[in-house]
Amino acid sequence: MDNLLNQLVNDAPDAILISDQKGVIRYWNSGAEQMFGHTATEAVGQSLDLIIPENLRSRHWEGYWRVMASGETKYKTGLLSSPGVRKDGARVSLEFSMVLLRDDDGVMAGCASIMRDVTERWKKEKELKERLSVCEAKLAETSP
Repeated sequence: MDNLLNQLVNDAPDAILISDQKGVIRYWNSGAEQMFGHTATEAVGQSLDLIIPENLRSRHWEGYWRVMASGETKYKTGLLSSPGVRKDGARVSLEFSMVLLRDDDGVMAGCASIMRDVTERWKKEKELKERLSVCEAKLAETSP
């Protein structure tokens, strides 16, 4: 069973990563390599800043430190959405879930994230919204 679980986590197409209580990446699967462009060797041991856009870092760390101190998060269920940044500097739109990790004594040890790149879907939705807006404007122009 351990071998099957290892295959699942290592080979999943979604990015699966674990960070410790200080926000240092401790695990980085092949899906994360594909999504973000960093190999596991490059990512493990680095700060989560590796994938967080610079303009969002202070907000991210505020929340991260609060969760690590309290052991509580308001994001217990459902998907979160946030932009991420690839090794080449390109932005990606992400949907992800988080799992808070505790040691054997129940002390916060870090968190795990399972991330999916939804950039293409987000672009299509944005394009459809823009087209709808144009259509609504044209309709408003022709209405009495």
